Amino acid sequence: MVKLYIIAGESSGDGHAAVLMSELLAMAPDIEFYGAGGPKMREVGGSHIFDWTQEAVVGLWDVLMKYPFFRGQFYRMYREIIELQPSAVIFVDYPGFNLRLASYLHRKGFRGKKIYYISPQVWAWNRGRIPKMSRFLDLMLCIFPFEKPLYEASGLRTEFVGHPMLTHLETRRISVNREPKLVGLFPGSREREVRRILPPMLAAAALLKRRDAELRFEVSAASAKMTGLVEKIATTSGFTELPISVGNASSLMQRAAVGMVASGTATMEASFFRFPFVLIYKVSWLTFIPGRLLVRVQHLGMPNILAGRTMIPEFIQHEARPEAIADAVWELYNNEASRVSMIRGMDEVILQLTEVAAGHRGAEVILRALGAPVLK
Repeated sequence: MVKLYIIAGESSGDGHAAVLMSELLAMAPDIEFYGAGGPKMREVGGSHIFDWTQEAVVGLWDVLMKYPFFRGQFYRMYREIIELQPSAVIFVDYPGFNLRLASYLHRKGFRGKKIYYISPQVWAWNRGRIPKMSRFLDLMLCIFPFEKPLYEASGLRTEFVGHPMLTHLETRRISVNREPKLVGLFPGSREREVRRILPPMLAAAALLKRRDAELRFEVSAASAKMTGLVEKIATTSGFTELPISVGNASSLMQRAAVGMVASGTATMEASFFRFPFVLIYKVSWLTFIPGRLLVRVQHLGMPNILAGRTMIPEFIQHEARPEAIADAVWELYNNEASRVSMIRGMDEVILQLTEVAAGHRGAEVILRALGAPVLK
């Protein structure tokens, strides 16, 4: 019997971890899962998975507000791991929590493997942490090809498994023509993101409506729970009957002509669906200022990082002004050459991530590292 303890801290990680768990079970049916994640992980792993992804936070201020909760969960998971003594602990993204727990387990002499899936983007804000990570991790599974040599240079065994998003999104592709007058708005999946990012999106939408009265707008809400917040903000902004697409961002990305997208996983999804957009990012100043001092990359959006240039316009913090956003969206909407250029860049970026299905490849690498038999 192989015991694996898996930790994912937010909804995207929950989905990626669930796919990985399903692939692991297909190859080694006697695996027993424990850990912390979300509803998708519980569907695969059962009641031994504690659901905590609803507690996900972004930024320093959010972490400080919930520090007692996270401290309690940290030690709860540590005690559970020590009691269970799993063959490996698999950390899925969520570096603020997961890297600390991995380091703590190492210091306390945990003998199982410590495996990281979806490598943390420390190369963007603190490359000096990579050699330290190599001392307390046994295996890194990265999803971007340029990450592999960065981690390997520190002596950490690293495998590029491809991006888990690609296989999932391929199943969500639909046969539909883009609606030339439809603008899609994607303000993020967390409440604080939506509160900060949707108002400037709607203000920009109002400006665009003045330029072309036939333009229509539709907002993507990550969940039914978020719909009420979106409706409240929309009403306050003067959009009393704004259509809301709930939990189906990929459909809107394939129907809309252009759009605005909050920084995060959705920017890669938009690139996969060849959806022309501008990127918007706003957090509290308490989070933004120290973060800006730490970040060592020229771009925030992963499509731009992979392209090595500003392929997608970025409007960050104080630069997220409605007038500037509206101008950039109008350029995409009104200029076919601008749209075509962006889409070509997106295609190049997605090609970089092609690999056998990431969950399948990741499961193979993990079982091989554990010396466990694999069913082909």
